[in-house]
Amino acid sequence: MNWIILIIAGLFEVAFAFCLGKAKATAGNEMYLWYTGFLVALTLSMLLLIKATQTLPIGTAYAVWTGIGAVGTVLIGIFVFKEPTTFLRLLFLTTLIVSIVGLKVVSN
Repeated sequence: MNWIILIIAGLFEVAFAFCLGKAKATAGNEMYLWYTGFLVALTLSMLLLIKATQTLPIGTAYAVWTGIGAVGTVLIGIFVFKEPTTFLRLLFLTTLIVSIVGLKVVSN
């Protein structure tokens, strides 16, 4: 169950990075709404990470949480913010995913 909580925490990390990107691209009241979304997603992500680390090893949990956030944020950048997609970028993204899965496999 805590692995599921950790995955959800990682998705909220992606959400707060997305909100930062949208806040950067807007102005006025809309910008403040995106910053509010950032704070909500950040808070939920941290609370869920704390919950997950009550039973999962902190090193593994933190690495998986960060990895989910990194992979998700890169994908959001590519698909939403039209960042470049290069072979090397996709290669390193793939190695990151394999590393995250590997950490899960070798953890108790």
